[in-house]
Amino acid sequence: MKAIIVGYGSISTALLPILTKELGQVFSKIIIIDPKNPSAPGCISGLTFVQSAVTKDNYKELLSTVDSETFVINLSVDVSSIDLVAYCQERGALYIDTCIEPWGGHYVDPSIEASSRTNYALREAMLALRKQFPTGPTAVIAHGANPGIVSHFIKKALHNLKSTLIPDDDEAPRTRQDWAALASKLSIRTIHIAEHDTQLPLEPKRPNEFVNTWSVDGFISEGCQPAELGWGTHEDGLPLDAQEHHNGSRCAIYLNKPGASVRVKTWTPAQGPCLGFLITHNESISIADYLTHIENGEVVYRPTVHYAYHPCGDAILSLHEFNGRSWQPQESKRVLSGTEIASGADFLGVLLMGHANNAYWLGSTLSNHEAKKIDGLCSATSLQVVAGVVSGIKWALANPQQGIVEADEIDFEAILDYARPYLGEVVGVYTDWSPIKDDQGLFPRKSNDAWQFENFLA
Repeated sequence: MKAIIVGYGSISTALLPILTKELGQVFSKIIIIDPKNPSAPGCISGLTFVQSAVTKDNYKELLSTVDSETFVINLSVDVSSIDLVAYCQERGALYIDTCIEPWGGHYVDPSIEASSRTNYALREAMLALRKQFPTGPTAVIAHGANPGIVSHFIKKALHNLKSTLIPDDDEAPRTRQDWAALASKLSIRTIHIAEHDTQLPLEPKRPNEFVNTWSVDGFISEGCQPAELGWGTHEDGLPLDAQEHHNGSRCAIYLNKPGASVRVKTWTPAQGPCLGFLITHNESISIADYLTHIENGEVVYRPTVHYAYHPCGDAILSLHEFNGRSWQPQESKRVLSGTEIASGADFLGVLLMGHANNAYWLGSTLSNHEAKKIDGLCSATSLQVVAGVVSGIKWALANPQQGIVEADEIDFEAILDYARPYLGEVVGVYTDWSPIKDDQGLFPRKSNDAWQFENFLA
């Protein structure tokens, strides 16, 4: 087979040596398409670079060699996932991406209403495409670290909680409704994709510079989208500035403000309680939808689900500066490779709250030092994304005719087995933390129910 990699940023750079090592016998030819003149090890046989931006006007021409012996790996920003998936379905090719992307300019076009700039809208468009192609070659949608690996952490965490809290229940969940019923039985009320990045660069951020441990352009794009979250059935009322959707499953809401301006309280094993940004992500919607329990056609249970992201310190400074510039990007951008990071780790996991043991975090604790031992160019963050891409590719190769699939629909045990070499230590930790636990009473409490969303807002 041949692999076509669309985009050659930090994730593709980290992926390439691992892909050739793990799947070099599968992919006899690798083609990389990117507008910049990329550099890569010249010793990799069968490697070809095509210097071009992939656009709405030329993507079919650039991908004209795509056929049933092709795996398209879309790791670009500003390239429509939906158009590429449709093209791959028509040509019989396998496909994977790390998020559902639109064509460039969509996220920051003021003429497009906020509801249409959401990940909810992008996911609904992908689900509509699945109706158009109900069968066909496997297309793994939104399968990096988050979205991607975290959906499998959810199932692993639910499995662990079941073993601890209801040990007499020996029925293993198999279907979507089984998992939703289990989450309901365990009284999971709120789920955070709770990430704390503690990596420190060798060279600190400079004024008028955006620094990040993964794609700057990607972070800017999603930070400018409306904040989004899967909306739980336990919530007493909509938050200020909230809007509901009127199509699809209606499992999520959005706020009329960019996610990069919304801060939420969360917890990880990195340093315990912290403030994260409520950045929109596909998994906030897909997990909430997947864990919706329906009886007699009525929604009886759904948890609140959202991303709570504490980026590295220099990325936080970059966001503050970005906000102060009225969301006009800085003139300089710097994505940190593993060699540009002095120390630190990325704690990426899922925090399940409201059950009998209060809260449970399960996820990857990967240091930059560990990441560099696996791939010298990787930061901990980029290697976690690579773990999702490599595991998704392996699963698709083993299951080549599954059509268009989301992470939540894939065998979590198989994925975690594939991904484990690149995730550092995967740990599960209980905590007695809640967003009101250490409330000093300086101001009126918003709700005595700890797990109401309004209590998480900073």
